[in-house]
Amino acid sequence: MKYISIGLRALLTLAFVGAGLAKLAGVDMMVATYDAIGVGQWFRYVTGIIEVGAAVLLWLPRRQVLAAAMLGGTMVGAVLAHLLILGAAEGVPAVILGLICAAVIYVHRDQINETLGRPA
Repeated sequence: MKYISIGLRALLTLAFVGAGLAKLAGVDMMVATYDAIGVGQWFRYVTGIIEVGAAVLLWLPRRQVLAAAMLGGTMVGAVLAHLLILGAAEGVPAVILGLICAAVIYVHRDQINETLGRPA
């Protein structure tokens, strides 16, 4: 399971650091996407910070569930944005990344009670 976890977290890190930095750098495609969604460019910055920050958390001890839940939540938002506004076909990568986040949560399921503040 150790190597599966490392592989899944590496994939998520590559994807989300790349996407998050593109958002923070103001890449034209990202700016246009957030214009189309209509929530404002401030939300692009918030999303970029969450993506990069959670990608870092993936590698801190006992923070994998928290990080994967944060990234999975952003993917739920991305899928909804694609279904409702941007076009469903472009939402497939968000679904795949969301499933990888779910797999990380499953692999590290022993952290769930601790993350939620419950006794083990």
